[in-house]
Amino acid sequence: MAVDMKNGAFELDNTDIPKGDRVLPMFSLKGRTAIVSGAGAGIGLGVAQGLAEAGANVAIWYNSNKQALVEAENIEKTYGVKCRAYQVNVVSPEAVEKAINEIVAEFNGRLDVFVANSGIAWEDGAFIDGSTETAKKVMAVNVDGVMWCAKTAGAHFRRQKKEGTTLDGKPLENFLAGSFIATASMSGSIVNIPQLQAVYNGSKAAVIHFCKSLAVEWTGFARVNTVSPGYIQTEISHFADAEVKKQWRSKTPAGREGVVSELKGSFLYLASDAASYTTGLDLIVDGGYCLP
Repeated sequence: MAVDMKNGAFELDNTDIPKGDRVLPMFSLKGRTAIVSGAGAGIGLGVAQGLAEAGANVAIWYNSNKQALVEAENIEKTYGVKCRAYQVNVVSPEAVEKAINEIVAEFNGRLDVFVANSGIAWEDGAFIDGSTETAKKVMAVNVDGVMWCAKTAGAHFRRQKKEGTTLDGKPLENFLAGSFIATASMSGSIVNIPQLQAVYNGSKAAVIHFCKSLAVEWTGFARVNTVSPGYIQTEISHFADAEVKKQWRSKTPAGREGVVSELKGSFLYLASDAASYTTGLDLIVDGGYCLP
């Protein structure tokens, strides 16, 4: 660990600097391995496409949406990288550990990027009247799922930095540090209206602070950041009717909902060596909603 537990001081010069001073090569993920959870559709799929376009071999996880199998084939054909789809229950630490270990072994013995994107919405209105089981499920997927993914991904990042080799003992090339990115939400920083969603908001606030804390714990072998989207046109917001969505737009300086393609650059930046000095960041992409 790069921090002295006795006096709270960090080890000096414990992180590496990218070679060269040109910026575009830093965004390349060629030959690297990325895992994206919740990637059968929506934001997760868009992120997987963005990382693949930058050259990464990508494993996409899904819960029940078998369209992910087709999307993995499309990513391979479109971007010329390796892509496979895996059905993984992120609520199970055992299932997460097994899947990550198998993927690392299959994808050139390395892990460079993990995007913890799995998440579900709260649609039950006021917490006091809502379903206890739904509340438990939201917390389990949105918070526990991120923790279990981080636990195993972080172990691989730490081993790779310490040993400098792939899982099968070959020299590990082009690895400054691992990158763990969780999809949070602007709802982790503000309270949305008019919908009532205390459980969802609380889950995303937990993710943001958990990742900030990991950024300190993982200093020296991995960077940890979050991306917090505002209102994005995906299936997770289908519960809201047209009038509610009109209110969302009227409270957003950009005057509209965002689209998934507008998030790809945020995740790519944090995944790449261009973000080598960026850790503990919550990157809000919300069309200005949080400003007024």
